[in-house]
Amino acid sequence: MNKKVFQIIVDNNSGVLSRISGLFSRRGYSIESITSGVTANTQYTCITIVASGDDEVLDQIEKQVAKLEDVRHVVELEPETSVYRELALIKVKADVSERQNVIAVANIFRANIIDVASDSLIVEITGNLSKVDAFLKLIEGYEILELARTGIAGLCRGSENVVKIQ
Repeated sequence: MNKKVFQIIVDNNSGVLSRISGLFSRRGYSIESITSGVTANTQYTCITIVASGDDEVLDQIEKQVAKLEDVRHVVELEPETSVYRELALIKVKADVSERQNVIAVANIFRANIIDVASDSLIVEITGNLSKVDAFLKLIEGYEILELARTGIAGLCRGSENVVKIQ
């Protein structure tokens, strides 16, 4: 199974995300993650989808998504020419004796402690998938009470690949 990251620029209309995810569902395509947010031009939304499958399936995904009515542009974000980031919020069970160890690991990863309670911490970490996964691996010895990951957001490097929709 291969993975591809697609950046999809769509009209900022209600239901567009539902139509795109419905296409994946109807065709049996696998979505690893999906993020969505308005662009600098509020008429458009940027959707980043990580999909998995064989090369034929991934090519079909790109072609089928491009045919949808609200879709203005679809591009594969290749790892060598793109930047990917993910945000994770992790609530870790840590009493007073464990707190400093969790904070030390968070500092190594340039993560932020955004909430402290008597028995837990919430850590915010942003980075590529391997950074988030490495942090989670290092805190495996602690009980993770809750975990929320955003999925990948990504952009092509440089200014030559900027999509300008009229």
